[in-house]
Amino acid sequence: MNIPKILTPKAMTAYISADDTVRQGLEVMRHHGYTAIPVLSEHGEYIGCITEGDFLRHILACGNCSIKNQERYRISDLVRRDFCPPLGITASDDEVIDALLQQNFVPIVDDRGCFCGIVTRRSVLAELAGVNTAAVVGKAI
Repeated sequence: MNIPKILTPKAMTAYISADDTVRQGLEVMRHHGYTAIPVLSEHGEYIGCITEGDFLRHILACGNCSIKNQERYRISDLVRRDFCPPLGITASDDEVIDALLQQNFVPIVDDRGCFCGIVTRRSVLAELAGVNTAAVVGKAI
């Protein structure tokens, strides 16, 4: 499987910064309608992924659901570094498929750990079915 061919590049992928406020993260998630989103460092390195559940647990723990109150907290305090582990751009077909059996998308990083984009279940299935993946990639995360 040619990962660069089926990759949704970083420029077409929604992500948030670890330095963003929880309010900013919530607004990005709401705007795009995703249930999980990659979190990057200020240098573009993949840190982990954050989900709707992470935001919910945070709001319950802080005891205040005011959106204004969420400006006091940072995404770096919520992100789960062990959730949605990335693969390298040269990952094998088996590695990609195994990862996609566990999660909806796989973050792809380069040799420096910098985020390149994502591979989705949809793009892999389209590739395996011989469908034009260029049309499918634009519909990813």
